[in-house]
Amino acid sequence: MAEGKQESVWEYPRPPRLERTERLLRVVHAGIVVAETRRGMRVLETSHPPVYYLPPEDVAMQVVRPSVRGGSFCEFKGVASYWNLDVNGASRADGSVIEGVPVVPGVAWSYASPTKAYAGLKDYLAIYASKVDACFVDEEQVQAQAGDFYGGWITSSVTGPFKGAPGTMGW
Repeated sequence: MAEGKQESVWEYPRPPRLERTERLLRVVHAGIVVAETRRGMRVLETSHPPVYYLPPEDVAMQVVRPSVRGGSFCEFKGVASYWNLDVNGASRADGSVIEGVPVVPGVAWSYASPTKAYAGLKDYLAIYASKVDACFVDEEQVQAQAGDFYGGWITSSVTGPFKGAPGTMGW
């Protein structure tokens, strides 16, 4: 389905489809823009809201650091690595310096060596909407997919029910 129209996650394919998006994707935490791009990718998989991936050149990589948390494995995309968010010492738009904000562990994940079918995701970061102050698709603030395992972003153009909440693992 074309972006911007109503989409049912039950019409998304399995295995998942990877597609480019020119929609404005923005992530904000502690008063700074952590990421902003119109060069994202999204993964569409049956029963999941879209997972948005942002190119590292459009992410404030000075506040995103590799996590010591072990990786995970996706049968379609391969081995994922995780990232922490540490905004302490960063400057807000008004020039004030951020201090005393807890580090956000496992805020994002990426694939350094994705499988061939998902090669376009190489080094792009997917950010959990539930772990930052706000994520946006265009100007709409997203809702996080329940469960913090899959990391989908829910907008008004996507309908469920969605996998991820307690009791949905076996879907």
